[in-house]
Amino acid sequence: MDIVVLTGAGMSSESGLKTFRDTDGLWEGFNVDDVASAEGWERDKKMVLDFYNNLRSQLEEAEPNEGHYGLAALEKHFNVEIITQNVDNLHERAGSKKVLHLHGELTKVRSTIDDSLVYDIGYGKISLGDKCGKGSQLRPHIVFFGEPVPNLQKAIEITSKADIFLVIGSSLNVYPAAGLISYAPEEAELFLIDPKNVSIPSGRYVNVISMLASEGVKEFTKIIMNK
Repeated sequence: MDIVVLTGAGMSSESGLKTFRDTDGLWEGFNVDDVASAEGWERDKKMVLDFYNNLRSQLEEAEPNEGHYGLAALEKHFNVEIITQNVDNLHERAGSKKVLHLHGELTKVRSTIDDSLVYDIGYGKISLGDKCGKGSQLRPHIVFFGEPVPNLQKAIEITSKADIFLVIGSSLNVYPAAGLISYAPEEAELFLIDPKNVSIPSGRYVNVISMLASEGVKEFTKIIMNK
């Protein structure tokens, strides 16, 4: 059985990583447009670099929660592929083998003139003047608002093969990721784990588990293991 999981910020909130959509567009005290948009990067590169340096430091201290570990454990029984809107590496650290990052990865940076030049820096810092092999400033390997999502087509292909499509901790407000649910096959079962009311854009029946990620993944596991 192929289980495809779309995870959003609610997946990692139990690990202590803050979500900007819960704080009126503020993220760690910064306006999201200033630190997560192409325009913000052009306005103040140093501020953006410092912001992501701080997030990397927080990520180093964070640990995967039971939800992350629960998804990894499902790989013993099913083919599980995770599509995440998150830029942290908590899925990988919990042991998940197939993780596709839609919005980039916090522990990587890339060239500003050649998107194919990507460097893994772990939890290190980058500063103004740090350059790629071609001599251009390094930037966070993050998909800023207003930029295309390079892994979207691959995410659509993965979703289109799902027997079960599970959404965890996503508001389903951020497109194009929110539209992925519509690519799940008609015969696929749809599940949502989230303690909040989430508007489902597909119009299809969704099995809702109104819990945080950790407890919700446990409940989901019980349901599918009994099938």
